[in-house]
Amino acid sequence: MLELPVLPESHFGGDELVDTLRDGRSHSDSRPLPMSMNEARDRGWDELDVVFVTGDAYIDHPSFATAILGRVLEGLPGFEFGIISQPDWQTCDDWKRFGRPRLFFAISAGNMDSMINHYTANRKVRNADAYSPGWSNRVKT
Repeated sequence: MLELPVLPESHFGGDELVDTLRDGRSHSDSRPLPMSMNEARDRGWDELDVVFVTGDAYIDHPSFATAILGRVLEGLPGFEFGIISQPDWQTCDDWKRFGRPRLFFAISAGNMDSMINHYTANRKVRNADAYSPGWSNRVKT
């Protein structure tokens, strides 16, 4: 049977989440959220609690769920996390980027449905993907 770790209430800092959400980035860093272990180490983190995995490109904007979740966790004292954006589905290399997280991998397909992302309203294949590096709409092969 799988047992999940139970964190003590003190790990969450009491009302600090409420204060952070009300007051904005009171505990946040203005740098982009870490997408590599080197970026995590720049923040003084050696092991991550949570690794977010998203099918979208990582864009640090509140219209993207991964950015919102990351910034909320960033506002909580003690949480260390990273983001894997558009992992290569044919290898495990992207999944190994941060090592095994202490708590869990949080996986999201992304903001945009794949049909909308790959086809226009006239059912034509899109020439570009504005949310991918190089604007490429090709599936990674």
